[in-house]
Amino acid sequence: MRFEPGPDDDGARLDVFLSRRLSGWTRSQLQRLNARGGVRIDGARVKDGYRVRAGQSIAVDDPAPGLADPEPGATGLEPVELNVLFEDAHIAVVEKPAGLAVHSGAGDRRVTLADALRARFPHLSDVGGAQRPGIVHRLDRWTSGLVVVAKSNRSHARLSESFRERTVRKSYIAAVHGSMARESGEIDLPIRRHPVRRTRMAANDASGRPAHTAYRTRDRASGFSLLDVTIRTGRTHQVRVHLAAVGHPVLGDAVYGARPHRAFERRYGPLRRYFLHAVRLAFPHPETARTVAFRSELPEELAALWRRIGKRT
Repeated sequence: MRFEPGPDDDGARLDVFLSRRLSGWTRSQLQRLNARGGVRIDGARVKDGYRVRAGQSIAVDDPAPGLADPEPGATGLEPVELNVLFEDAHIAVVEKPAGLAVHSGAGDRRVTLADALRARFPHLSDVGGAQRPGIVHRLDRWTSGLVVVAKSNRSHARLSESFRERTVRKSYIAAVHGSMARESGEIDLPIRRHPVRRTRMAANDASGRPAHTAYRTRDRASGFSLLDVTIRTGRTHQVRVHLAAVGHPVLGDAVYGARPHRAFERRYGPLRRYFLHAVRLAFPHPETARTVAFRSELPEELAALWRRIGKRT
């Protein structure tokens, strides 16, 4: 099994972190497992008192006796209540809150967007398998915002084609460290899997896949910038990777901006999510082919944080 700590796990003891993820294990069992070499972080053995960091890859080789993967939807947790912005016979557009993974990973038994979708909609596409009902695209766990869901396999196929043909328009609001040198610009840097840290991505590598991000500065305050961001491609972690690559990591991102993130928390306190919200989603409707567009307001927790930053200018 493999796990990746998120922003709210940063600094947790290894045995505490694992006990949260593996409900069938006690901390003493996990400590014995670690002593036998059954736990590794980024390929290396560490002590139980080790403090995990967001974005690390934690491998657990020895599964707990009787700990099987749950049946789809059988997490034992109550699914979250979804805010549904639009629904017809073919698709639904929902708002994913920050902290909710789109679907479960190996050994992760926490409630997911997939669980919430099963509870909310009686019929969803099964193209992605039982663990990913209706899911055509994803947002990072700690990013909030708009997600389109396919109710039928036909709609799923047509939406997937729209993503491949780049006729889907995705826009975000992001707050980043530093003042952007230009009011607007474009970032064209290929993105690939990080050669060493496999849970991360890397930009500006000739062997990567093409990736394009456009931004416009909407506000500046106290050494930070608030941006409108639009992406034409949909690479893993694209917005976060691209903005970090040009020296402006997203607030709350301890993976691609660890040092400025620690400095931010010392000044403003803990930030348990990315300051990144998928605010607008436009695409050809899979049945009518007419472009439909949806907008989600910036969550109040982020709007309030930006107001607080502005007051300290």
